[in-house]
Amino acid sequence: MTTDEATKSEGEVQAAALAERGEDITPSKDRGVLKIIKRPGSEDECPMIGDKVYVHYKGKLANGKKFDSSRDRNEPFIFSLGKGQVIKAWDIGVATMKKGEICYLLCKPEYAYGSAGSAPKIPSNATLFFEASNAGELLLDFKGEDLFEDGGIIRRIKRKGEGYSNPNEGATVEIHLEGFCGGHRFDCKDVKFVVGEGEDHDIPIGIDKALEKMQRGEHCILYLSPRYGFGEAGKPKFGIQGNAELVYEVTLKSFEKAKESWEMDTKEKLEQAAVVKEKGTMYFKEGKYLQAVIQYGKIVSWLEMEYGLSEKESKASDSFLLAAFLNLAMCYLKLREYAKAVECCDK
Repeated sequence: MTTDEATKSEGEVQAAALAERGEDITPSKDRGVLKIIKRPGSEDECPMIGDKVYVHYKGKLANGKKFDSSRDRNEPFIFSLGKGQVIKAWDIGVATMKKGEICYLLCKPEYAYGSAGSAPKIPSNATLFFEASNAGELLLDFKGEDLFEDGGIIRRIKRKGEGYSNPNEGATVEIHLEGFCGGHRFDCKDVKFVVGEGEDHDIPIGIDKALEKMQRGEHCILYLSPRYGFGEAGKPKFGIQGNAELVYEVTLKSFEKAKESWEMDTKEKLEQAAVVKEKGTMYFKEGKYLQAVIQYGKIVSWLEMEYGLSEKESKASDSFLLAAFLNLAMCYLKLREYAKAVECCDK
């Protein structure tokens, strides 16, 4: 028997075993993705939607011929779970894995590359066989989605939301939240508020920021650094010390978007500029600089590119913009974001 024949025989045996004994892990239970665990994982937790996962794998056709291997590249394959970045079988299969687990997956064409295949290695309507191992044993791990790529807000989605629309700044939202610090629950409530003004309801700025990335019905866990939590001041009302890291579970029940700039006429923009300027100044005096940035930023987004104004409107607009940029510069100085402060002063 040649090497190719032996490989083919081994592959067919493995595929047959999976087809016979594999667990159907598809949501519709159509046996499109079958799984057998070769080695159980070391922890109980599985990755969640949006998590960045690190996986080693070997991919074969049903006849045993290898078409890809992360081990050959000496680095794990990295992708965001549940975002459609990989074949359906991977989003389904990896979501069931635990850190350190090794498993076999048998994937029908409709959960892999379908009738199109993936030339030159994967033919049309190919059933695929994977040996997948979470790279945890290499001191790598799955981890939550870093929403702003600064480590300040990490999201893990427990239940995906509906559609593609998100709340914007100024949107009215209805949410359910539970807040935790050091394992102790300090807040639990249903609340309706305006995005950017959560502080008025004892909600930290990190929740406002995260809501702009959520869809209706989404249920997620948010890990907030002190910068996006209650900062150096803490929250005595909840018994939270300064510089505390927080964990929130949030469900976005419903929302109504705020008007976008292009939906407002000049009169409305000037009227609202006066309102948010006052609100921004209130936040600034309270030392809530991130919240103040949101309010002053609205003035810039509404008026910086506004043209065709009357003389009176132009004077009012210039006055609001000058105040907004100067106040933004002060906020950024307080936040130690010096480049942004300089940028505002140059306007």
